[in-house]
Amino acid sequence: MHEQDLSRMRQEYDKYSLEESEVDPDPFRQFSKWFEQARQREVVEANAMSLATVKDGQPSVRIVLLKGFDHRGFVFYTNYNSYKGQALAQNPKAALNFYWPLWQRQVRIEGEAHKISEEESNAYFQTRDKGSRLGAWASPQSQPIAGREELEKRLKKIQQQFGDQDIVPCPPHWGGYRLAPHSIEFWQGRKNRLHDRIQFRLQQGKWIMQRLAP
Repeated sequence: MHEQDLSRMRQEYDKYSLEESEVDPDPFRQFSKWFEQARQREVVEANAMSLATVKDGQPSVRIVLLKGFDHRGFVFYTNYNSYKGQALAQNPKAALNFYWPLWQRQVRIEGEAHKISEEESNAYFQTRDKGSRLGAWASPQSQPIAGREELEKRLKKIQQQFGDQDIVPCPPHWGGYRLAPHSIEFWQGRKNRLHDRIQFRLQQGKWIMQRLAP
């Protein structure tokens, strides 16, 4: 494998700016504004976000999909027995990151993630396509398996178990988390790497906005 020179792989960020006067004083409304703009530009999976957790002192990051947000926080779903679920059980502190390259924007979010109610998880689970619902039962997420064949066998068994019924119950090991943030940062790429960074921090129940140096 040849060593590659990555030093010249760069892009100039010069399309947009972010001034304090343009930022909504409510960070959730500001996030909603950016999120809708990303969706309207047909960004592929605009709700894709990096989720960082820590287990036994080791940080771990993966892509998950945002499935809802409001002033309480940002919701995603997973297998509670997965690596991320184990990490959050041990340490609820976590971070999210959205990156929308067409807009040259990032949103960084830090806070704590806790399980949502069983009712909320059940309601969302029934909105998934049946294949995904069956897959949630079949996959022992993050556990070692002998091969793809084992997974296919598990799926076939689950298909036989639930037969042709339309309602597939939500597995007890599957559901949602809501990350309640204490920090939300809006990053807008700018020329000469002098990016705009507007951060909100939650202090005594109020969101305080400040600009950070790039």
